[in-house]
Amino acid sequence: MATATDHVVRDLHISDSKIDVDYSGTSRMSPFGINVVEPYAAAYTCFGLKCAIAPDVPNNHGSLAPFHVSAPPGTILHALRPAPVAARHVIGLMLPDVIFGCLEQVLPGGLPAEGGLMWNPYIRGNEWHDGTRRVWEAFFFCNGGTGARPGKDGLSATAFPAGTRSVQVEAAETVAPVLIWRKEFRPDSGGAGKYRGGLGQTLSIGSISSGPFSVQAMFDRIKHPARGRRGGQPGATGLASLKSGPPIAGMGLQSIPFGDVLHLELPGGGGYGAATERAIEAVVEDVENGLVSPENALRLYGVKIDTKTGDVSVQR
Repeated sequence: MATATDHVVRDLHISDSKIDVDYSGTSRMSPFGINVVEPYAAAYTCFGLKCAIAPDVPNNHGSLAPFHVSAPPGTILHALRPAPVAARHVIGLMLPDVIFGCLEQVLPGGLPAEGGLMWNPYIRGNEWHDGTRRVWEAFFFCNGGTGARPGKDGLSATAFPAGTRSVQVEAAETVAPVLIWRKEFRPDSGGAGKYRGGLGQTLSIGSISSGPFSVQAMFDRIKHPARGRRGGQPGATGLASLKSGPPIAGMGLQSIPFGDVLHLELPGGGGYGAATERAIEAVVEDVENGLVSPENALRLYGVKIDTKTGDVSVQR
């Protein structure tokens, strides 16, 4: 079964006794740290297979033995020494969604839409105490929304496949000289569908120490959103910028000028099923909770809501 939607997989073949996943055709190794070592690629490939096929069977040698994963040596999914691999999660954590895209062809109606991934800002700066310079560093878990599921909306500000939630504001501000100016759900970021994709979040981070600070950006889905399934629409793409306005690159070490703030708008998960099939009361509830704007309720879902009177009319 060749994939029609995820070109990184050349072939996923299902036989009576095993499943072979062949990553031939994958890009060559990168000079940057996004390369994935072979065991990591195999682990997250098998994770996707297990979630889709046998989620209730415990992981052990016997349950994993039918899965065979291969990638040519020297590719981005089978990195060889001395290739840098410190940011392997940037590519590796996308593999379950790749596998879902393959298996959707034989398991229609049974797999979630794509998710918005983790955006984990790694920030550092300088602090002075009694004339002594001290370098500080902090790493925060921050997540987009997961894809909508068959029968359920996606989870907001929760990563898949890691399953992590975001670091609490108070914890972040306790361990590093940072100030979280803003942390909230990002309205309209979840892909429209019969079941809505999980929302990303909006996050603004500043430093309370003197001088600039820097961020090691490892952000994805800025150009390519999480795709929906079965007619669901994609989630919103992400955006990294300064509060003063200019966007910054999604990857690489960058300086945040003194007095400025790092502003992140995390991507949302894809929707599942046609948006016009979403229950009217679910659309109304989303608008009341600030998750979907009245404009998008009408444009995407065909539900007109008068926020002053509460009147609801359907225009599908």
